[in-house]
Amino acid sequence: QVQLVESGGGLVQPGGSLRLSCAASGSIFSINAMGWYRQAPGKQRELVASITKGGSTNYTDSVKGRFTISRDNAKTTVSLQMNSLKPEDTAVYYCNVDMTEYNRHWYRRVYWGEGTQVTVSS
Repeated sequence: QVQLVESGGGLVQPGGSLRLSCAASGSIFSINAMGWYRQAPGKQRELVASITKGGSTNYTDSVKGRFTISRDNAKTTVSLQMNSLKPEDTAVYYCNVDMTEYNRHWYRRVYWGEGTQVTVSS
């Protein structure tokens, strides 16, 4: 019932910028956190940035000072502004949503987007 729609990926030169967005729609109960993960060829998936319901943010060390995560007022859309991009940022970026739902009992479920390609190359 929940769908994540990602946008903003593409090809950029080193030092360039991209802005990724992810919109959640469907049966939204309560979103605990939203974030972005990435997976480069031959590497494990890693957390890039996240933002909690309360607005706390977290970034992996390699992107601190270059990437900024944010959300809209409804807290159903998360964006990732990526500046000063490096070739090592090349990866498929996945939107992630941690949500609390109810069906006789309260429970948590994690949703993933299909992924959007970010390529940084000269």
